[in-house]
Amino acid sequence: MGVRQKKVAAHDLEIGMFVSDLDCPWHQTPFPIQGFHIRHQHEIQSLISHCKWVMIDVAEGRDVSTPDDDTFSPPGRKRKDQNVAIKLPPIHIRQPRQYDVQTSMKKEARQASVVLEDAEAALQGVTRQFRDGEAPDLRAVSRVARGMMESVVRHPDALLWMTRIREHDDHSYRHAMNASVWALICGRHFGIDENALHSLAMGTLLAHVGKLDLPESIVQNEDRLNADDYRTFQKYVEYGVRRLKDADVARPVLSVVRYHRERHNGSGFPSGLRGDRIPLLGKIAGLVDYYESLVEPRPGRRPMTSAQAVAHLYELRNIAFQEDLVERFIQSVGLYPTGTLVQLSDGQRGAVISHSPERRLWPRVMVMTDQEHQPLKKGRIINLAEYNKGRDASQTLNITACLPLGTAGLNPMQYEVTGARVSRWSIKRLVG
Repeated sequence: MGVRQKKVAAHDLEIGMFVSDLDCPWHQTPFPIQGFHIRHQHEIQSLISHCKWVMIDVAEGRDVSTPDDDTFSPPGRKRKDQNVAIKLPPIHIRQPRQYDVQTSMKKEARQASVVLEDAEAALQGVTRQFRDGEAPDLRAVSRVARGMMESVVRHPDALLWMTRIREHDDHSYRHAMNASVWALICGRHFGIDENALHSLAMGTLLAHVGKLDLPESIVQNEDRLNADDYRTFQKYVEYGVRRLKDADVARPVLSVVRYHRERHNGSGFPSGLRGDRIPLLGKIAGLVDYYESLVEPRPGRRPMTSAQAVAHLYELRNIAFQEDLVERFIQSVGLYPTGTLVQLSDGQRGAVISHSPERRLWPRVMVMTDQEHQPLKKGRIINLAEYNKGRDASQTLNITACLPLGTAGLNPMQYEVTGARVSRWSIKRLVG
């Protein structure tokens, strides 16, 4: 079925329509993504207050009460509460912290690389201890969680940049570290204090430790389980909490592990709690764990691009995840998170190195190829927001596509984040 665009007056919009374009710039509106299904009357009122008319994709219109996502429900059977939307007031942080950028991207990238190496070593050590039946020494994990927290507090993009361009042989370690970084960036955006950020990072790093007690066949095929195997799979949360409680892990960290698979409308596990019963750190851990599962490369499955994953999360607001949490997560990481490979409207290709919440569609991009996709000898930075300032819409430079990791000619490790190409020996000096 083809998609046909239709111009509609804002006051004629209805719930279920897919809004694909506006008569004003997207970044001047409160909507965090470009293109979304209308699910609430208040969204129509907001569109009316910002626009006279919008474009809708006619073939995209659907009944928004039945989202086509079942990844947070047991396979083989539908829970009656799976599609229930629950509206809660915005999340309130008592005395939120204001975090300022304290160092340069280049300087923090050096420290971030060391932190990630230490994190991988700590996770490998704890995993070996658990498997061998030894009493785990979690002090190393606590230290790296604090190091990750301090790095993100100093600069919200450097650690994310390093996790996105780093190669990891083991999926479980990559998932744990990436999800922990997403969680820290989101928590920083909320203004959560440093002690809570440390607990959030440590809990997210250890969230999947209970899978060590599951059969290998279930862990390796968790995306393709039947109903009986899925019930077994769900037990990993309780197994993990039990292991960590025996190791005298602090309660805030246990809370993150215990609640990271609960879902806003009660469709999660192990307890089926609803949004107002799930602690904030557990909510954040659950969202970032799910987001990372969407964008991470895995054998036999093509990952979503960051833009696709963000749009998918937006469709799940107030169903799997609280609306305010989804929107603040999108604001914190951007539509094109740091490290995302992109193609620009003139054909150039590169990697996003930072974004601004005020200019969600126009981040800073390190360009690595020319318009014919040939690698450049030296990378260069284009700040799309500054480049497009004052230009007519027909002359702006925009992101037209997200590209998969490994795209030919796009290896960010060959370039400094300041723009100059570096040799193999100086790469190590830059990030080692």
